[in-house]
Amino acid sequence: MEQAISEFFAQRKEAWLKKTLKSSMNDDDVRETKQVCEQMFSLQEWLPNAAKRAGQISISTHPCTFSHPSARKNKNGYVSSVIATSQQNNDGFLRSGNVSVAADALGNAAALDVYKFLTLVLSDGETLLTHLQNNTALAKSVLTVANPLPEQAYDALREGFLAMVKQDENMITSSKIKQIYFPIQGNEYHQLSILTPSGIVFDLRKRLDNMRFGDEIKECRERRKNHQAGEPFKEIYDLTTIGYGGTKPQNISVLNNANGGKAHLFLSMPPTLETRKVNFPTKDLFTQNMYYGQSIASFKQLHSFYLQRKNNMSERARRDALYQDVIDDIIENMHQVRSVASEQYIASHSLLNVSQRVWLHVTPEPENADWLDDILKHVTQFIFHGYEKMLDKRAIKLGDAEYQHIEKIVDANKEVLR
Repeated sequence: MEQAISEFFAQRKEAWLKKTLKSSMNDDDVRETKQVCEQMFSLQEWLPNAAKRAGQISISTHPCTFSHPSARKNKNGYVSSVIATSQQNNDGFLRSGNVSVAADALGNAAALDVYKFLTLVLSDGETLLTHLQNNTALAKSVLTVANPLPEQAYDALREGFLAMVKQDENMITSSKIKQIYFPIQGNEYHQLSILTPSGIVFDLRKRLDNMRFGDEIKECRERRKNHQAGEPFKEIYDLTTIGYGGTKPQNISVLNNANGGKAHLFLSMPPTLETRKVNFPTKDLFTQNMYYGQSIASFKQLHSFYLQRKNNMSERARRDALYQDVIDDIIENMHQVRSVASEQYIASHSLLNVSQRVWLHVTPEPENADWLDDILKHVTQFIFHGYEKMLDKRAIKLGDAEYQHIEKIVDANKEVLR
């Protein structure tokens, strides 16, 4: 007998005896119970019984019960089970056929032992169900291992087991399944049923659980926690868990029951967009990125100085320091814009003049320095007019002499502004 089959029956016997044997039994009762167990799980008795029950379970790669727990049966009968036979193709899609996962099953939970029997992997790597479908010699030897059967008895057993994958010619669906009626030519339409590929869903859960709770991952996390060198590992964030079937996951499908009715979902939401702190100008840096308000404290102190009308060395030094503060604000803003130039500057969308493109390092610097004179002029005007804008009607009217003095302060910063 195949080892997988021997282990299957050994486990079934052990589970049955554990449930049936009582501590109050005497030796004769125990012996008799064990004899009943051997008889019940002998191939001669178990196989015909299992073949009769096989039709209570339907193999399906896309069970309808994931759409609605009551979708399997309606007035027209049982919903036809879907068994996808898509071929593998390197088309880049995650779909049936491109991933190798176990098929699911749904139906009477009392017949799950038959499903487990038929999905046993034998010594050649194929399942017993596959061998029965292909009518191989190994399939016949399994069904006749204990008691040689006549040909018609073997055929009856095989037909009974294959009822699990039998598909009726008349396809039956349910109104409880999420459906799309897609119009085609004339008044006809295709009826598309959106079904869950449960094998893929639960294989994803298995992979995610290994990535999150596997022994190697736990060891890596422990090493990182203790600040020790270790292999890198991946973390999956923002997962959520969906439940199927509530307190009765067995009513949904076999795989659902095996996974406690829980599956994992990736975050499926639009990306969170971060507001840019700095935007590269498209027309003019001094109107789009330079704000008088960023230097309002300096402008207010300059206003205080103008009102005092003191003209001594210390006061003039304080005034020049305030002008320098505004220039420093401009220089800081300049470096911020330069830092995003490589990411945000698009030549075809830019209306910046040559001077500002050179200043912001998106255009090579020409041999003549006319571009810098243009920048110094704009900086001077920014300071001169910024005071008037911020103080509005309270501002003191500045003359040409003050403008020329601001020019000298700005010119002293020529190399820094370059």
